Amino acid sequence: MSSPAEFLFRETDIRPLAFFRIVFGFLGFADVLGVWIYYHLHLGYFDPEAFHFKYTWFGWVHPLPEPFMSIVFLLTMAAAAAVMLGWRYRLSTLLFALGFSYIFLMEKALYLNHGYLFAWISWIMIFLPAGRHFSLDAFRNPAMRLTAVPHWCLWILPFLMGVVYFYGGIAKMGTDWLAGYPMVLWLRNVHDMPLLGSLWALPQTALFMSWSGMLIDLLAPFMLLFRKTRPWMLLVLLLFHLTNTLIFQIGIFPWLSITLSLLYFSPQWHQKAFTILRRKLKPLRQLDELWLRKVSGTAPLSAYPGSLPRFATSWILALLATFHLLMPLRHHLFEGPVAWTEEGHRFSWRMMLRTKSGGGYFQLLPPGEEKAQRISPHKYLNARQLEKLYTHPDMIWQFAQHLAADHERQHGHRPAVFARIRCRLNGRPMQSFIDPETDLAALPWQPFKHDEWIVPLEGE
Repeated sequence: MSSPAEFLFRETDIRPLAFFRIVFGFLGFADVLGVWIYYHLHLGYFDPEAFHFKYTWFGWVHPLPEPFMSIVFLLTMAAAAAVMLGWRYRLSTLLFALGFSYIFLMEKALYLNHGYLFAWISWIMIFLPAGRHFSLDAFRNPAMRLTAVPHWCLWILPFLMGVVYFYGGIAKMGTDWLAGYPMVLWLRNVHDMPLLGSLWALPQTALFMSWSGMLIDLLAPFMLLFRKTRPWMLLVLLLFHLTNTLIFQIGIFPWLSITLSLLYFSPQWHQKAFTILRRKLKPLRQLDELWLRKVSGTAPLSAYPGSLPRFATSWILALLATFHLLMPLRHHLFEGPVAWTEEGHRFSWRMMLRTKSGGGYFQLLPPGEEKAQRISPHKYLNARQLEKLYTHPDMIWQFAQHLAADHERQHGHRPAVFARIRCRLNGRPMQSFIDPETDLAALPWQPFKHDEWIVPLEGE
């Protein structure tokens, strides 16, 4: 058995990494384009004059006025295209990581797990030599191209996907999920789908999909590790992700997951797949022939000239792996079911686990007055923000802080703010969500401590 150092630094074929760079750039372009057209141009969700929910420690991230906001989107898309083509690779990956992270951090109500994963990969890609093969950079300067890279360059990406799968499976090991909730509620929305609608309507379907989804997530990272089980797991994952694409609107996540899962396969497998595609697709064959003519007279570099010593690279990889293994476990630091309190829910791969709905209003009580003013959030928030507000205590607290600060700016004194919010989880009866007697404007945010003003879930 090889040592960890031998595993991380043995040479492996660069071609799977170049393949991932191309798909990554394409998916990044498509994702940013969709956010720009739908959420910004169509819905106007990045209005700098509007209220925006902020991530902890990133309250300083704000949208820009037009035309600068659209320029950021366009530059980020251009950077994604440059990454895909391998043009000015280091610069383009840095610009894309900055642009994508900025867009991701502007509005917490738009949080998606694949956005968080994609942001992490964006920063990791800066340090991978993915632009040294089948790229415009290497086409212009064949002497810089590589045929082999250290194994960690390929290992780190499927490792992240393995974490996503495994913790997604662990999160599904709950009573609601294994009883078919909220799957049975979601499938009601697709009963009218042609051909498959009658299948979704069966109560057994929700149970089957819930249990199979849990098992697939739990087993995927392990079955992908072994050569004999790898092809069978890939077939299951293809069916799994394509089914999710039919039922749910989850953007690029299925395609990103499939691509990352392919990195578990050996370079020889990738070469065989490329050979088959090259034979069947004339444009790909012509492109490969052009590439081979250009680089045939120049020898590639014998080894990747990494900028850090091996021990430093090993420590960085160990810290990165430790962070991603521990981060999804932080919800155990808090009391109550995480699906209800939302404490530790984000950044933990707790994907598609619950459905929540709620409603209510806020009460603002200036000092010295006896009658509170009723405040409707509809006057301040867009549809997406409202949907998330009523089901996320951290957003309820943040909005209460905004109401208090806004009143203080206008009138010179800080009022008390109370939330009259009711919520339901996975089809349960509607119940009180926030203690209506707690002045949220007077409370500091405590990201590492359970908030006692969250009303416990009844029956738990």
